[in-house]
Amino acid sequence: MANPPQPSHGYSATLTPTPTQPDAPSPRPEKNSIPPPFLSPAAARFPPPRLQQEQIPSPSTRTPNLLSPANGVKTGSPIPHLSTPPGPPVFSSPLRPAAVPFRTSPATPQPVAISSSSSLPASSPPYYSNGSAELQHQVSDATEESFHLGKSPYVLFSADKVLKRKKQANVPSLGFGALVSPGREISAGPQVIQRDPHRCQNCGAYANLYCNILLGSGQWQCAICRNLNGSEGEYVATSKEELLNYPELSSPMVDYVQTGNKRPGFIPVGDIRISAPILLVIDECLDEPHLQHLQSSLHAFVDSLPPTTRIGIILYGRTVSVYDFSEESVASADMLPGDRSPTQDSLKSLIYGTGIYLSAIHASLPVIHTIFSSLRPYKLNLPEASRDRCLGTAVEVALGIIQGPSAEISRGIVKRSGGNSRIIVCAGGPNTYGPGSVPHSLSHPNYPHMEKLALKWMEHLGQEAHRQNTVVDILCAGTCPVRVPILQPLAKASGGVLILHDDFGEAFGVNLQRASTRAAGSHGLFEIRCSDDILITQVVGPGEEAHTDAHETFKNDNSLSIQMPSIEETQSFALSMETKGDIKSDYVFFQFAIQYSNVYQADISRVITVRLPTVDSVSAYLESVQDDVAAVLIAKRTLLQAKNYSDAIDMRATIDERVKDIALKFGSQLPKSKLYRFPKELSVVPEHLFHLRRGPLLGSIVGHEDERSVLRNLFLNASFDLSLRMIAPRCLMHREGGTFEELPAYDLAMQSDAAVVLDHGTDVFIWLGAELAADEGKSAAALAACRTLAEELTESRFPAPRILAFKEGSSQARYFVSRLIPAHKDPPYEQGSKIPSTSDFDTRSED
Repeated sequence: MANPPQPSHGYSATLTPTPTQPDAPSPRPEKNSIPPPFLSPAAARFPPPRLQQEQIPSPSTRTPNLLSPANGVKTGSPIPHLSTPPGPPVFSSPLRPAAVPFRTSPATPQPVAISSSSSLPASSPPYYSNGSAELQHQVSDATEESFHLGKSPYVLFSADKVLKRKKQANVPSLGFGALVSPGREISAGPQVIQRDPHRCQNCGAYANLYCNILLGSGQWQCAICRNLNGSEGEYVATSKEELLNYPELSSPMVDYVQTGNKRPGFIPVGDIRISAPILLVIDECLDEPHLQHLQSSLHAFVDSLPPTTRIGIILYGRTVSVYDFSEESVASADMLPGDRSPTQDSLKSLIYGTGIYLSAIHASLPVIHTIFSSLRPYKLNLPEASRDRCLGTAVEVALGIIQGPSAEISRGIVKRSGGNSRIIVCAGGPNTYGPGSVPHSLSHPNYPHMEKLALKWMEHLGQEAHRQNTVVDILCAGTCPVRVPILQPLAKASGGVLILHDDFGEAFGVNLQRASTRAAGSHGLFEIRCSDDILITQVVGPGEEAHTDAHETFKNDNSLSIQMPSIEETQSFALSMETKGDIKSDYVFFQFAIQYSNVYQADISRVITVRLPTVDSVSAYLESVQDDVAAVLIAKRTLLQAKNYSDAIDMRATIDERVKDIALKFGSQLPKSKLYRFPKELSVVPEHLFHLRRGPLLGSIVGHEDERSVLRNLFLNASFDLSLRMIAPRCLMHREGGTFEELPAYDLAMQSDAAVVLDHGTDVFIWLGAELAADEGKSAAALAACRTLAEELTESRFPAPRILAFKEGSSQARYFVSRLIPAHKDPPYEQGSKIPSTSDFDTRSED
């Protein structure tokens, strides 16, 4: 049996339903026509980001210069060579095949290709359907090695082995767990099966390659609970090799696809995808500089969208303006009051009127550009934080438009969108007017009470958006504090994100594009089953514990079920685990099942099954520890407790104690000393944790608590790759000849004759040494190469990081220096071991 479900306090997102506000009477919408200005819609647009083709990394034995795909670089060679001056780096990119929703396999099993390294017996004793009761194992040890299950792209364990003894295994300072990315998309995805799965009638687990099977009768024994189940004769076979024709019995990852119940006549071709509508909810209380940047970003955004994308535009200030696409010569909008929620009558008069509020890009692109060009800066002489913004009401109106009939329906053509609808809020300040608002001033005597009411209202609005399969992303920009704690529940409960930007310029525009185009599944349910020896103690990620009536239950189903607002590639769950007692078996089993509807309206059940060996030897266990994964899991458990700056300071001390305890429990005591040597197998972990305690997540680098709150929430839900980069920055030095060398993130890398790229997840910094900067030709070439590399590193990252470039000694250089480990005062031999080039420098200086 699997472990029992845990209380919901282990999740980073828990939703508490609150009653809706009663509707207040609202007048009919008023028509407001605005003549278009002389500003050209084509003015000042930045180009859409280049999408690099997916690449296949080749192995390399040169560790110092290796750009590892696991660290975010997609390259076909060990070192990408850059042509200077000032051309971009040369990246080899094999062409990607035409996009299809998924690879199909017939309902009947077909032969599955087995790796040449598999050691399957050439022949097996014949088993006839004579009632033979011998259970056949599906996978030999050598075959399992070929699958390399511990390195699954969907599941990353902190160690590839499990300690048998409970006392040794359950050391909280190091811990054991896994990172699961349910929606990750890779080129060589799982095998696809278009039929119903076989599931254990006792615990609900899926049939998998570790099941024992009676060849004569086709019965299979569950790997999780050991219950014997029937297969309706499907698994009847004469030999073990014959069973390998079934994908679920030969592969650790499979996708079960059901299409008939939602879209009869489904054809798996990418072009038939019907994109869900996008509603832009735009703050109209912006000053002219911010508005100009926003207009440029919006113009470029709509130009980058596919022609079939349906879009709507809403502005909010003291009122809500819903733009009508039926007017081709002017920017025309219907107005609703912003001080209260829209009534059903006002929404009906809006939706069932003559206006068109959702329209395809190809039909209304000129009108959309006219609307964006017609936007005007804020006229009143009020501080940004004191301006009335009815953000909550505007989102309510957007939900009403999405739920109501669209332009296609009014013309007699009914189309069902795929995936979640999306509301993207472009905000320049806090919600200070209408439902869910807070006072302009933090010193308001009733502020704490109004803040509490606003939090509940925003969370309820996010839940309502989730119920309507709508994701709300909030993209904030500018210098005005947006009161992140108020807006965060709206984004989180709906399955969206909240991102802060310095301005509405290029980084904002790129995130606007990536937010709208990232694929999102809906109706997600994540089920975790594992051997009876394993207990799941905590889950951190974008979901909440599912109610029992929300999913199918079995007689003894002890799985942990999590409801997911949306399923996206950028998400992951961090699972913390313990052993219930001493383990007597040689293996423990884990099965992760993710059920969701994809953007093509197909029901997917993705099943991932992992088997890990158990060991008695602590040294064997330490050798199997995956340093990067272990550090990310520790960081997520730590950040979950750092809810404010005071907590962050406490967590720094906790990290110090954690490192000491790991050395005490797993290290070796120095001779004639009370000190312990840190285990060499875990040498990377303390360095990552040192970056964590000094960096923006726990340190004092960021200037405002809003920034720390946004980074914390992003990190808790982020994928492994982004999480690792947010903890430990990656340092790449530009060399002569156009190559880049990866170096440890120490301040020794700051050499005056070099340029350095530092990738810290949400920020990428380009640092130019003073000596290099003095040579105008070389510095221009190095800067161009570094900027191109930065774009390559982050081409598919969401949110897109800001990319800053500066010279040695400048004011902005402090952003770079503060994220590096100080090592200038270390002994010369230690400096040389970290950055080899410094040893030459030290020798020359002594001469």
